[in-house]
Amino acid sequence: MFKSLDMPSVSIAVLALGLASCSPGTDTGSGSGGATVVRYNANPFPSTYEPFDSGVILIRDATVFDGIGGRLESTDVLIEGGRIARIGQDMNVPEGASVIDAAGRFITPGVVDIHSHLGVYPSPAVNAHSDGNEITSPVTAEVWAEHGVWPQDPGFDTALASGVTTLHVLPGSANLFGGRGVTLRNTPSRTVQGMKFPNAPYTLKMACGENPKRVYGNQGRAPGSRMGNVAGYREAWSRAVEYRRSWRDYWEAAENGEDTDPPARNLELDTLMGVLDGEILVQMHCYRADEMAQILDMAKEFGYQVTTFHHAVEAYKIPDLLAAANTCAAVWADWGGFKMEAYDSIRENLPLTHAGGACAMIHSDSDLGIQRLNHEVAKALSDGQRMGLEITRAEAVSWFTANPARALGIFEETGSIEIGKRADLVVWSANPFSSYSLADNVFIDGALMYDRADPERRTIRDFMLGQPGEGDY
Repeated sequence: MFKSLDMPSVSIAVLALGLASCSPGTDTGSGSGGATVVRYNANPFPSTYEPFDSGVILIRDATVFDGIGGRLESTDVLIEGGRIARIGQDMNVPEGASVIDAAGRFITPGVVDIHSHLGVYPSPAVNAHSDGNEITSPVTAEVWAEHGVWPQDPGFDTALASGVTTLHVLPGSANLFGGRGVTLRNTPSRTVQGMKFPNAPYTLKMACGENPKRVYGNQGRAPGSRMGNVAGYREAWSRAVEYRRSWRDYWEAAENGEDTDPPARNLELDTLMGVLDGEILVQMHCYRADEMAQILDMAKEFGYQVTTFHHAVEAYKIPDLLAAANTCAAVWADWGGFKMEAYDSIRENLPLTHAGGACAMIHSDSDLGIQRLNHEVAKALSDGQRMGLEITRAEAVSWFTANPARALGIFEETGSIEIGKRADLVVWSANPFSSYSLADNVFIDGALMYDRADPERRTIRDFMLGQPGEGDY
């Protein structure tokens, strides 16, 4: 669809510093004259995720929304080896397969939330758990959300019970550059690395508007205005451009056999250089249309891509600009008016942005909202249809499945029901756009991770053991 979203699941081993070492720390090679070439491992915290056991499963006779605009009636879906093996009607039952009768029910791809703070702002919401904002400097591109994620957050379990199979955890929005985000599989693990989506691109959280200027202006520090925000971005990007040039000059010289010293490593600029190289995807908190337009101009100035604007309550004003820049908008259905930059929000934002030709999607930004993203899409769709927009339910399913997967660089693996993709599926009790619909079964990589009818097929984080309401969703 567009360059930054059509990337295959980018190999993290070639990120920020263009390095391919599998070992942590420094990787040294040799140039043409035998000189040592210093390179750093760009993925020192690799995914250790392993899918849970899954067998051969045939889900029969469902209405299937495939996530890419299709609606298939009385359709069977066959899962083998954790992948979608076949899609069709009246399939024969493979030997040894488990069969789920889904007559009268609906199947969608697993829900993908592109904007979550689960794990970095976990439940219970106490100060000791507040790990989502490094409010010490307006530029903290060196911090990584995954280093603050608590895998025991009970919110992961309630999100799973609501059909969420993949979520993208971001730092908060206090800073101009808040740090790296991480894309997670919604499965239990003792470590965050055990939840990391294999080979998902890293992301960079940025924020514009009121938040950075309020946080630092109230401290008597820059930025204290929107002018200061933009000056802060540009100063950081200027340093990143020079940093990248210094490394490229060094690599060229060292590989030609020259005796030269590498530049001093800077973790903040490693991340920004990864963005400039197109390997780290920018996910940017921004509300107003005029500011989004300015950010797009700045991205052109420094030669990087804004993958997605988050919140984007005025995206409906500039769908043409977003489409031309190959930039998505991740929005709420009806949040707005809670501060001045959110004042001009409208309930039709998501459908209007979609109808205007831009890539659009729902997001939560909430441990509660993540539990009903299908219902949030239903509200937005009905608002669009009420004003005369001809958008089908099959199209709107992409707003909580395919489009966020594209914006995270993982669409080749998940986000739609297509042969060969990961079997991330939700069997809904009724049409997912009904307020009465619940997730009956949730599959991740073909493994049945949640079964509403079977308490033994529900994840319970260690923190909840012995707590009131343990295992109740």
